Amino acid sequence: LCRTGALLVNASGAELQQFLGDLRYGLFQGQRLRQCGLGSRPLRFTFFPDLLRVIPASIHVSVIVFCAVLIVFALVGTGFFMYNAFGSPSETLHGPVGLGSQVTSVSHCFSGSCGCLILVLFSSEVKIHHLSEKIANFKEGSFTFKTHSEQFASSFWIILVCTLVHFLNVILTRFAGFEFPFSKSKDSGTTTGAADLMY
Repeated sequence: LCRTGALLVNASGAELQQFLGDLRYGLFQGQRLRQCGLGSRPLRFTFFPDLLRVIPASIHVSVIVFCAVLIVFALVGTGFFMYNAFGSPSETLHGPVGLGSQVTSVSHCFSGSCGCLILVLFSSEVKIHHLSEKIANFKEGSFTFKTHSEQFASSFWIILVCTLVHFLNVILTRFAGFEFPFSKSKDSGTTTGAADLMY
């Protein structure tokens, strides 16, 4: 909302629509459409290096780093899952045993944790640090913009769904009988049987 322009003409109701612009941004770039009763003025911007002095840079860089870590651990977990599922059928039949399943579970833990951190950090950057208003008022001399409404786009909700799936995968692996590291196993004795002969 172009607050300065709306206050100058005392706009309300339908007139207020002429002072509502649009701001869309991701982690690296975005576009703003400014309206102050004088028509639309589109402008593209990048976070690096344009907005580096305006945004909370440490939080923004942390979100990008955790996104990269999330992708790496998700790919590692997927790779070990594929190897365990299609490369060793005998291990698949006997449930989550072996190094592949352990690495998969640990990678899902790390991926879910990184996903949670991404959601918390980005939400705090947008809501607590008023990121939208900082971007809208960047290099604005005569007009002051105020956030009218905010909503997260599909990428935010995709990260949320991925995080929930990672944690669900960890829970299902736990129920399937996999003993997590640093947990006491019920019988640590040597039990041999048909499964050992299959290997």
